[in-house]
Amino acid sequence: MLQNLSIRNFIIVDHIDLHFKSGFTVLTGETGAGKSILIDALELVLGRRADTSQIRYGCKRAEITAQFSVNTIPALQEWLVENALEDETGICLLRKIMESGGRSRNFINGHPATLQQLRTVGEWLVDIHGQHAHQLLMHGHKQCELLDAWAGESNLAREVASAYRHWQDLCQQRLAWEQHSEQNLQEHETLTWQLQELAALNFSLEEWENLQIEHNRLTHTASLLETAQFSLESLSENETAVLAQLSTVLTRLNSLIDIDNTLEPLCNQLQSAQIQLQEIVYELKRYQQHLDIDPRRLQETETRIAAIHGTARKYRIMPEILPDLLETTRQRLESLENAASSEALMKAEKSARNNFENLAARLSQARQHAADQLSGLVTETMQTLAMAGGRFNVALIPIPSGNLHGMEQIEFQVSAHRDLPLRPLNKVASGGELSRISLAIQVITSKAGTVPTLIFDEVDTGIGGRIAAIVGKLLQQLGKTRQVMSITHLPQVAARGDHHWRVSKTSETEDEQLPASHISELDAAERTEEIARMLGGENLTAATRQHAAEMLGYDKQNQST
Repeated sequence: MLQNLSIRNFIIVDHIDLHFKSGFTVLTGETGAGKSILIDALELVLGRRADTSQIRYGCKRAEITAQFSVNTIPALQEWLVENALEDETGICLLRKIMESGGRSRNFINGHPATLQQLRTVGEWLVDIHGQHAHQLLMHGHKQCELLDAWAGESNLAREVASAYRHWQDLCQQRLAWEQHSEQNLQEHETLTWQLQELAALNFSLEEWENLQIEHNRLTHTASLLETAQFSLESLSENETAVLAQLSTVLTRLNSLIDIDNTLEPLCNQLQSAQIQLQEIVYELKRYQQHLDIDPRRLQETETRIAAIHGTARKYRIMPEILPDLLETTRQRLESLENAASSEALMKAEKSARNNFENLAARLSQARQHAADQLSGLVTETMQTLAMAGGRFNVALIPIPSGNLHGMEQIEFQVSAHRDLPLRPLNKVASGGELSRISLAIQVITSKAGTVPTLIFDEVDTGIGGRIAAIVGKLLQQLGKTRQVMSITHLPQVAARGDHHWRVSKTSETEDEQLPASHISELDAAERTEEIARMLGGENLTAATRQHAAEMLGYDKQNQST
């Protein structure tokens, strides 16, 4: 149940804090006072996308907070726990902040939340029937959705739609396979040959790097041998070799150590250098021995490099990309080989169709039962709404091939008089009749729902007099088991409320203060004045006030009826 609603800087609302009660609450007020702002604010905090134009002029941000009691909704409590959004006090606190820069933030019980999470929570908490709901009833898909919701089979309806899409996808795959089978065969042959060629090349990036290093070394073997020989001669083999000169210097310095022992560290360093140079000479000789001009190996590496370059040029890629091409070719070939044949696709398609038809058959059975019930209840209610003898029928028109909605088209049919045949709702109902029928459907389907809070936004448009009184009684009866709110312009409906709020707006003043909308709960005297205003307009008379008092007095005496 909705407990509190706080609105800040929203449209023409400066600040409003509302505390809601159970039962049937009516909201009234003059046109333009802002009655529907309550609905707009609730829709935003329940997941509708924000619009910066709804921020009060001159303000940097708007804020809406709604508090609900969820003790009687265990499914929602479980969902909140699963999403780490629970509150131990048994409430659900929703909050939306809209900033003038376009940023919007959402919170559930103080935790940041997504817009979709707000919508999910909202589906458990509030059911809003807008003033244009009767217009939506003119659309077949809305009639279908309403019947499925009444039957409690909305999830099954979604399964049917999903199964139908899957069946159609497989059907399209089969048709595409049949249309492109020759093309697929040619591609398979090309890819098979390509894969064999790439696999036979046996290319790897590691080999490619080693080949380039080896080829570079083989093509420069003569220079390497010449340089190695020159280095050996310079270090140890000619008359002026470095090692020989170093040995001479070391000998002379050693002979002087007895005279000046400070030369000893220098001699030790020169001896280490001599040893290191000797090791270098050994390594150069070993390198020279293993370095040999090998024309055959050079030809082998050049042949291999040419083969790799040739394959890369054929596919117009760099050699380094050849491994990726090999993997891509293998995957595409596997995809073609794993793609079902026409026979396999037909088998899968048949299985998907059977699954769709089985689910659709279950949905059809549930729809037929729900259609019979809904038809009877709406027909019964029509008799009290100045449509005596009228009939309402939910027709299930078979669709042999099926569609997203199942194996039938849902069509609401109506007969306004006993002697007239049933015809589609959008073809025979007048504006007033449509409003009454729509209201009957909404009230009846709401009774079967589990959402604790129902809001009716001027759904009584187009009716009046005795019918308006009956509508008020219907809403009041609904309020005995649910929290019901109705924005209305009819005094007959307003008189039936358990609680009465009036919405008013302050006018712009000379100090350029912005207009503001206010909501206040009326006491008995204020309520009489408001009902009188709704009856007689601005010029209230004693008779109008008396009539208003009688309406409220009659209502109080008959609330148990």
